[in-house]
Amino acid sequence: MHIANVSDSPKTKVLDYPYKGVKYPVKEVWIQWLSQAGPRKSPEYGLRLFTIGPGGEIPIHHHLYYQTMYILTGRLLMVGYDAMTDARISEQEIGPGDVVFVPTMEPHSLNNLSDTEPCTLLCCIANVYEE
Repeated sequence: MHIANVSDSPKTKVLDYPYKGVKYPVKEVWIQWLSQAGPRKSPEYGLRLFTIGPGGEIPIHHHLYYQTMYILTGRLLMVGYDAMTDARISEQEIGPGDVVFVPTMEPHSLNNLSDTEPCTLLCCIANVYEE
């Protein structure tokens, strides 16, 4: 068992995120690892706290892990993309109390809808490994 306080986890600014071989800039986003199990660079499980600053953005990306997000504060635009064409196929405004599940390898992005208030969300991940 491990017990910690969120203030024990350092905030790390996210600068970019790769998608299909290209690094896209991330705007005003910080991550705090609250817990994780497995290899540090590719944990099998992890719980993270994200802070997305005013006007912040996590651009289109995908990943091998399953992801569940629980929105704590603020309003975000959640966008889903077609995996073959990268065309927008869904978008929805989300906020406090909303839960979003993103399957493995599903392209998506997040944008803070406020120019003055940050958004915070908890993000739980579980890695998927090919056999």
